[in-house]
Amino acid sequence: MRFHFALTLQALWTGVCQAAMQHYPAAWGHYDVCKSQIFSDEGLTWDYMACQPEAADMTQYLKVTLDPPNITCGDPPETYCALENPYMCNNECDATTEELAHPPELMFDIEGRNPTTFWQSTSWKKYPKALLVNITLSWNKTIELTDDIVLTFESGRPEQMVLEKSLDYGRTWQPYQFYATDCLDAFTMEPKTVQDLTQHTLLDIICTEDYSRGYVWKYDKTVRFEIKDRFALFAGPRLHNMASLYGQLDTTKNLRDFFTITDLRIRLLRPATGATMVDENNLSRYFYAISDIKVQGRCKCNLHANSCVYDKEKLSCECEHNTTGPDCGRCKKNYQGRAWSAGSYLPIPKGTANICIPNNIGPVKCNCNPFGSVSDRCNGTGFCICKEGTTGPKCQQCLPGYLWDDGCKSRVCDNELLRCQNGGVCVNNVRCSCPSDYSGLLCEKPRCESELGGCGGPNSGQAPLTPPSSPRLLLLLLLLGSALRREASCWPAVL
Repeated sequence: MRFHFALTLQALWTGVCQAAMQHYPAAWGHYDVCKSQIFSDEGLTWDYMACQPEAADMTQYLKVTLDPPNITCGDPPETYCALENPYMCNNECDATTEELAHPPELMFDIEGRNPTTFWQSTSWKKYPKALLVNITLSWNKTIELTDDIVLTFESGRPEQMVLEKSLDYGRTWQPYQFYATDCLDAFTMEPKTVQDLTQHTLLDIICTEDYSRGYVWKYDKTVRFEIKDRFALFAGPRLHNMASLYGQLDTTKNLRDFFTITDLRIRLLRPATGATMVDENNLSRYFYAISDIKVQGRCKCNLHANSCVYDKEKLSCECEHNTTGPDCGRCKKNYQGRAWSAGSYLPIPKGTANICIPNNIGPVKCNCNPFGSVSDRCNGTGFCICKEGTTGPKCQQCLPGYLWDDGCKSRVCDNELLRCQNGGVCVNNVRCSCPSDYSGLLCEKPRCESELGGCGGPNSGQAPLTPPSSPRLLLLLLLLGSALRREASCWPAVL
């Protein structure tokens, strides 16, 4: 049976009412489309974009394991007392009776039922031996966290706890955060909060006392691992500057890996006691009980898919961009023309798809113009790679300033603005045919300029251009001008 995730990401802000109820938007990011069709001169073609699945409640798709396996209460049946009142001992756990059983599945059921459903451990009946429980959540898939991890306890929050993560399906583990009523005593760590972190210390592992100390467990039930407060170190206090966060996730692998998991492990080390001393006469007051675990995230698909499916109890990306694999982590067969690469969030808002392109095995028929294109093969988007000055899907057109002549060549002359000078003739807009006395791109240079002595020199073959100096010649020119003026005075006026 296949269960599909929704494919369209929510808007960064989901409305004024929702914004008033929570500090941050419920979903972040707009990379919900992997490709779209665009029009070109040759018709429809594909435009590829980086994409990712919508964030979802990932507890629907996990497998939970408890260690030790028999740590759940009810076998044999047991009666529990209230932590705040050692004389109120009317809570019974019996694994054989549905109404009294507290199996692990109740950590992930729908909340809002009355009475509240929860998983419960056995009591601390072996005190002073530590009451240790490991709760492992496994997805058999890489997950990117998008919101705070929230645990809700019904028995008082533990006095010592560690949250751990794995990136290799549980083979190795790294701490995410330590929790204690006294961090120095429990883990020899100075207590800190997420507000103490900076952009440079975001990856530091801290111990916090915010979710453990104080005997107010009846009202403060939740323990958090703050994801969005860490996002806010780059994106701003209300995650307005998502471009900054995306840029950091894109360029800093350790940062992106920090928010990526395959498994989570909750290590419960000491239950709530409500006092400085443990009441050894009533150990049935001390146990763990969890009513809800929230893990919000998305399938990691390396920005090559916007959908993730749950089939045969396994999550996998529905890969685009000619990629394949559970995380779209490699190129499909016959699409290995270049090395696989994850998509990129940049540039905002569409990112870069980094699609896998066909192998260079024989020509890929794209009908690229052989004179205007670099190669007869098209690139990964289906377009031809054009030479300088050439454009169009098939590289068959010229850019302004270029003319087609077995390819696009730069325009040299025309009969309008780029006229050939000194009697030159423009030949096919690519050259001027100059008279014998002139040279240059537009016939603008007298040829004698390049000869020895320059124009008018003794070896130039051209007489010097000097004004007439003979008195007789000067007198002749004056008389000729006077005669022309007298003749012009006899001509009728032209209306």
